[in-house]
Amino acid sequence: MLQVLSSAWALLLGIGLLMLGNGLQGTLLGVRGSIEGYSSFTMSLVMSAYFVGLIFGSRMAPGMIRRVGHVRVFAALASLISAVMIIYPAVPNPVLWMVGRLLVGFCFSGVYVTAESWLNNAADNENRGKALSLYMIVMTLGLMAAQGFILIGDPAGYLPFVVASIAVSVSFAPILLSISPTPAFGTTKRMTLKELMEASPLGCVGMFLIGGVFSAQFGMAAVYATQAGLNLSEISIFVASFYVGALVMQFPLGWLSDRMERRLLIIFVAGIAGAASIFAMILGGSFVLLLASAFVIGGLVNPLYSLLLAHTNDYLEHDDMAAASGGLVFINGLGASTGPLIIGWMMSDGMFGPSGFFLFMAILLGAMVCYALYRSTQRAGVSVDETGTMAVMSPTATSVAVEFAQEYAIDTELEEQENASQAG
Repeated sequence: MLQVLSSAWALLLGIGLLMLGNGLQGTLLGVRGSIEGYSSFTMSLVMSAYFVGLIFGSRMAPGMIRRVGHVRVFAALASLISAVMIIYPAVPNPVLWMVGRLLVGFCFSGVYVTAESWLNNAADNENRGKALSLYMIVMTLGLMAAQGFILIGDPAGYLPFVVASIAVSVSFAPILLSISPTPAFGTTKRMTLKELMEASPLGCVGMFLIGGVFSAQFGMAAVYATQAGLNLSEISIFVASFYVGALVMQFPLGWLSDRMERRLLIIFVAGIAGAASIFAMILGGSFVLLLASAFVIGGLVNPLYSLLLAHTNDYLEHDDMAAASGGLVFINGLGASTGPLIIGWMMSDGMFGPSGFFLFMAILLGAMVCYALYRSTQRAGVSVDETGTMAVMSPTATSVAVEFAQEYAIDTELEEQENASQAG
């Protein structure tokens, strides 16, 4: 781990700063939207635009990188992100915010692809798993730290938005000054969505549902908190609780994933997260119980992404694992882009109000439990001895990082098979 950190610390620092800026701008817009008097549905349109931008960016970024190179793509897109974050408070208009979020989502997708390509190039077979783990830890820490910076100034003013812009701008330096040779960039042949659905129906349906749940956390948590009457410091702690849970629970669930039937674990994890959502909806008037629920939901929902990815791999040949990554990320993005629209409607005054935030997540998680139970009756599960390694991933990762994780899973499985044959 120290070897990876010493060789890639500048890249990881830059990624952490990028996530700080990204996490801060999302929470700030949720709070600022309430100050400006925008409805929950209006804010859902703004938040959804980010995930639509991510989908387009993930599709277009590889072509941009091949044409002009990693450095130019990274610098150009990060500069646009920094500029948009200044425009938000200067022109508080929901239509402009929607366009800005669309652009920011597009740019962040390209930035992630570039950074993940560099990280993949810097890793080898021996430290690939550690590099992935560090990458996910740094991303989560950046999102957590962002929630503390919301207290640096009044969201009705400029200062917090300026801080987000500075964080993104400063991220250029450690990344661009530390990168020597830029990696060759190639794309893997993709599986069609039909082929992917035939290989792992639960993986595809689960990825769509988890996209909606994650977008609720990432995009609408601050909107919920303002509607629920939390003050600024409480909003900061509440949103951070989701990411603290994700950081704490990711690795224990990864350990369990390699030691029990994965469909059972998916049912167990989704069921508890859904129960925690109902618990928060009923008893959310207590701030302590609200934080506990957010910790449990974030701690279980985020690892579900990695768990579903590993479950899908169990039904794929090695040659198809990397090919499946683009389709899985696309399906997850579709769920993430539609999630805020539905949750904004559910949180409106004519529907369920703020409690619609947790009701939405409970419905999606309940649907995942039901579908996983149904799939358990359709074919036998893969035995624990035959399952591959679960790589720790984040729902914010692009197809490059997912391919990176697939390569790690393949290498680990082949190494285990070789060791087993030698021992036999």
